[in-house]
Amino acid sequence: MPTHREQEQPRRRQARGERRITQLLEAAASVFASTGYAAASTNAIAREAGVSPGTLYQFFPNKEAIAIELGQRLMADMRAAYGQALAPIDPATPLEQAVAAAVDRFIDFNCHNPVFFTLMHGPDVPGRMAEEHDALHTTLITRVEDLLSPLLPDRPAAAVTRVAHVCMALYMAGLELVLASEGDDREAYVQELKDVLFRYLDPLVGDRLREAQAAAAPDTGTPDPAASGTGTAGPTAASTPAP
Repeated sequence: MPTHREQEQPRRRQARGERRITQLLEAAASVFASTGYAAASTNAIAREAGVSPGTLYQFFPNKEAIAIELGQRLMADMRAAYGQALAPIDPATPLEQAVAAAVDRFIDFNCHNPVFFTLMHGPDVPGRMAEEHDALHTTLITRVEDLLSPLLPDRPAAAVTRVAHVCMALYMAGLELVLASEGDDREAYVQELKDVLFRYLDPLVGDRLREAQAAAAPDTGTPDPAASGTGTAGPTAASTPAP
């Protein structure tokens, strides 16, 4: 029967292997993001990781295998991000706030993982990655359609699909500008992207959301002064000193 020490050794080797793989993938992400996939090399990745090329080849046979593994891990993280960003909209949430929250989650993911955009949209990426990205994009479009359909009940399915595609196209165009900038410029582009999406969607779904919010609001029995015209923006005649 294996001793406790003998049982621990395979687990330790496995843990060391996982740490090495993580180290190599982090180095690959840095190299791919700075040089692009096509110009990257296994030697550059090994150098970035601080290991010999021979060590790299113990885990990955070539650059494509590294990119595929990295891409799969990133896409799993991306699916988790869009699952949160594209959750059903709470009717009590104003459209502008819902759009801003979704954009923030997507932008945060891409800014923390700039290599994702490089691998998914750069030239000469492995065909398998391109296929997986296309599948992810289709899933995102479907999720946006699911969000929009209840808000556009009078629109045919094809029209809802077009709106979803326009939303994604606007986001992708804005994302490229965001990733190409830094500091205050980046923040400004993020805000511009939010504004563009809100201004596109508000005429389409804003009224229905506001109606839902009004219906869900508790009836306090007290008339809204602004709605009834009895409210005042400043001092009343009684409280204003006579000239």
